[in-house]
Amino acid sequence: MDRSAGYERVAHEFIACRSNIGARTVRDWAHTLPRGAAVLDIACGHGVPISATLLEEGLAVYAIDASPTLVEAFRARFPGVPVECCTLEASTFFGRSFDAAIAWGVMFLLTREAQKQLIAKVSSVLKPGGSFLFTAPAEECEWQDNLTGLASISLGATAYREIANDAGLRLLHEAEDEGRNHYYLLAKHAHGTDDES
Repeated sequence: MDRSAGYERVAHEFIACRSNIGARTVRDWAHTLPRGAAVLDIACGHGVPISATLLEEGLAVYAIDASPTLVEAFRARFPGVPVECCTLEASTFFGRSFDAAIAWGVMFLLTREAQKQLIAKVSSVLKPGGSFLFTAPAEECEWQDNLTGLASISLGATAYREIANDAGLRLLHEAEDEGRNHYYLLAKHAHGTDDES
């Protein structure tokens, strides 16, 4: 049974076609984080360009992906970087807390309920003031994933803001990258404050 939202079946095709789109946005985000910050890369794939960019910026990356082929390629490219082959639902996220987390190109591959659960789960492992960057269309919509042909679902910006708020996260910024990927930048509320991190 493929628990990687279809990406194990198309892993080699994904590796071959993955571009550097998103790297500039991720690099700009990385510059806002403390040097050496621990960052969780959710659905890391083979690590290019997201994990690669984070590592280039001196961050400590912890990665997770459900595709054995993509995790093997990640390990070959980044030996020594902790990476777990596991579904997002089953992962314990290394049993630790993080300064930041990123979920690039994966949120909309999950069911509606799994998306809500992932946002809450990420919030639970972020340190106060921690940052979460993820991509999903601003519109509420459904479509077929280009590579796998499986259903993709965006809950829409209004729903994501509400879910994030319920999970103790506040929206800092949303915009589009050079590939027209819509992204959301969230921060976990700091303890003892209302909106300051």
